Amino acid sequence: MTYDFCIIGGGIVGLATAMELLKRQPTASLVILEKETLLATHQTGHNSGVIHAGVYYAPGSLKADLCKRGAEATKQFCTEHGIKFDVCGKLLVASTALEVERMEALYARSQLNGMKVERLDADELRRREPNIIGLGGLFLDATGIVDYREICETMARVITRSGGEICLEKTVTAIEEHGNSVTVSTHDGVWRAKKLVVCAGLQSDRLATLAGIKINHQIIPFRGEYFRLPAAKNNIVNHLIYPVPDPELPFLGVHLTRMIDGSVTVGPNAVLGLGRENYKKFSINWRDVAQYTTFPGFWKTIWQNLGSGSVEMKNSLFKSGYLEQCRKYCPSLNIDDLLPYEAGIRAQAVMRDGTLVHDFLFAETPRMLHVCNAPSPAATSAIPIGSMIADRIFKPS
Repeated sequence: MTYDFCIIGGGIVGLATAMELLKRQPTASLVILEKETLLATHQTGHNSGVIHAGVYYAPGSLKADLCKRGAEATKQFCTEHGIKFDVCGKLLVASTALEVERMEALYARSQLNGMKVERLDADELRRREPNIIGLGGLFLDATGIVDYREICETMARVITRSGGEICLEKTVTAIEEHGNSVTVSTHDGVWRAKKLVVCAGLQSDRLATLAGIKINHQIIPFRGEYFRLPAAKNNIVNHLIYPVPDPELPFLGVHLTRMIDGSVTVGPNAVLGLGRENYKKFSINWRDVAQYTTFPGFWKTIWQNLGSGSVEMKNSLFKSGYLEQCRKYCPSLNIDDLLPYEAGIRAQAVMRDGTLVHDFLFAETPRMLHVCNAPSPAATSAIPIGSMIADRIFKPS
């Protein structure tokens, strides 16, 4: 048979896209191909579980709009389907005079974005969070927490009830575009569709290349290493606690995150990964390493971020350095509080000139759309991202 739509990738962006396509065309046939035994195995299932409010993004930008709409849509989806979430709020804590300056810039940006943000002085910060210290802070009451794996499981049920099919353990080995269809081969079958959407995250560049598309970027894996606090410290904070980020860096810094199960995690840092899907520390995929070390953009990126990268690597190797990142705003933590927790891996698209891609990156042909980069916070923004992808699929040819 020839499906109307085939989607490669069973993370939250692929699932949200499938839901939107079936919503717009209820009689369509649709199949999702996922290489793992479960959905949401990689980036979606390893993130911090935060429903972001979008304070970091430039006013009027696509990311700001998608994040704001995505947070509302995520909460609405959870409410409609009985998924537990908690709008616990988030505190950005400034620990130095420089961070106070950055905090004020974020406050101004939040006002332009029409966000509800409250400035706190040091005394008010301590009153609301007795275990946190700082020169001041910003409080965003709209930030929440949720289990994105549960959201994906619910999306999968919506898709199958709408007539869609989800096929697990289907590793794609070939993609061929024809005049009126696309053929996708796996190790045990062939799938044909009038339109193909690829939402493959960590493998997105490889699948674009497999489909014969010339791209100018490569996915470089960055590990985000987390720790979990002991259960006795689950009440150490009342909100999510983030440092004020350095705008020159692509990551948000080590933060304390309340999880929907009641636990508290610390992290993540950002270190070069030794494999796209190698979550255990020091686990290496030599194919992945060989691929990015022969890519010119990799070395340019490393050189441009040598200072911050060296600090991140040192803190990864020595837990005491990691701890100091937390103690600057939560001094009561000690080394024994940092218990093991599974790492995440971020698919960072890097151009050949070393530029980190911070925006959406698509590769399109008449019958294929490859999502080559879906920037953070893609989980929060997944539902409107799915709508944006559907707009591209249904645009007049």
